[in-house]
Amino acid sequence: MIHFHREPPILFESDVLVVGSGSAGATAAITAAQQGASVTLVERYGFPGGISTQVLDTFYGFYTPGDPPHKVVGGVPDAVVGALFERGLAIKRPNTYGAGLGITYDPEALKGIWEEMALEAGVNLIYHTLVVDALMEAECVRGVLAVGKAGFLRLKADVVIDASGDADVAAAAGVPFEGVSPAAVAGKGNGAQPGTTTFRLINVDVNRANNVSKEQLHRMMAVAADGGRYRLPRREGSVHITPHDGVMVTNMTRVPDVDVSDPVSLTAAEVEGRRQAAEYYRFLKDCVPGYENSVLISQSTQIGIRESRRIFGEYRLTREDVLSARKFEDGIARCGAPIEDHNAGQETRWEYLPPGETYGIPYRCLLPQQVDGLLVAGRCLSAEHDAHASVRSMGQCMAMGQAAGMAGAMAVKEQRSVRQLDVSRLRHGLRSVGAVI
Repeated sequence: MIHFHREPPILFESDVLVVGSGSAGATAAITAAQQGASVTLVERYGFPGGISTQVLDTFYGFYTPGDPPHKVVGGVPDAVVGALFERGLAIKRPNTYGAGLGITYDPEALKGIWEEMALEAGVNLIYHTLVVDALMEAECVRGVLAVGKAGFLRLKADVVIDASGDADVAAAAGVPFEGVSPAAVAGKGNGAQPGTTTFRLINVDVNRANNVSKEQLHRMMAVAADGGRYRLPRREGSVHITPHDGVMVTNMTRVPDVDVSDPVSLTAAEVEGRRQAAEYYRFLKDCVPGYENSVLISQSTQIGIRESRRIFGEYRLTREDVLSARKFEDGIARCGAPIEDHNAGQETRWEYLPPGETYGIPYRCLLPQQVDGLLVAGRCLSAEHDAHASVRSMGQCMAMGQAAGMAGAMAVKEQRSVRQLDVSRLRHGLRSVGAVI
């Protein structure tokens, strides 16, 4: 139990409190505020975006794989993407592994767009603040305890949306979960998916670099690693173009056995990720045409985490749901992305839906068991390991955030629990703002 030298003040009381300003949390906060709720968004870093501005530069999941691609995400996410294209800071490009059309953007510009949209909607932003506990009344979440430079803060709300990525609020509230430990994925020998430190290169001769096929790059990796000159744990990483001339971004490193709940484990992962980034850069510069004069200009703010805590919700999305393209009466979003399971070895397992098909994401996957007053959005939803390996794309995280934000605003307006919402009315509301469900 935490004992305070003095009682912490109530800094904000809001209709809706969103924890984490990644693609799910930022979309949730903007949506709830646009629906008329008072909204506070709390973030541990000094900028919004989460993985979308710290680690990655591509939205996947907006389109199904195949030709022609079908768009399956809309609404607030369209406004975000539209703002990037209006500024000439986004491009569309096919995924290296056939996972569908991606939207690659300038992450620095995206920080400003997330922020502008949130402020325009009326969201109260609180940066540099870490959530450390849930405030409970019986079995209902009523807010969070957070800490910043000024000390501990109480942030109260009628509805809390956990978009922390790691289900921090849900775990603190006693919601059952799995997947936080690499060995904790039930029935799976490969454990939680490894993390990746991405890095950005400038001064690349893009034309020459693009003449190297995926298969050629992978053969070069294997030869370089097997020859003993380079330590390359992953032999099928990718490097892709960006909206800027001469700039390429990688997704190559692979750091297994990361437990995000253990700071010692997470620290070791950050160190290893940066070591691998330097080694993959050395390989590219030495061995791959087009990279001879390249410069490693930046690495991801933190190691990218694909999988950590996954809650147990009122429904659990399964592998069978994904591969059979199952639809749900309470579906609040759609996904056509394949199962993309990165393992601790050299390869990645890909399993695809039937061509052009999608499955639904049930509202019940956002409703944690055992507590009320709480929704989750993003990669901490209720899903099995294999289903999670498909549904964790940022497009779907944004769509889940939109649904959670609208549900939170509706619950406050109607003075009812998020569990008591008429899901058909929620689905109607989502369609009215352009969501694809």
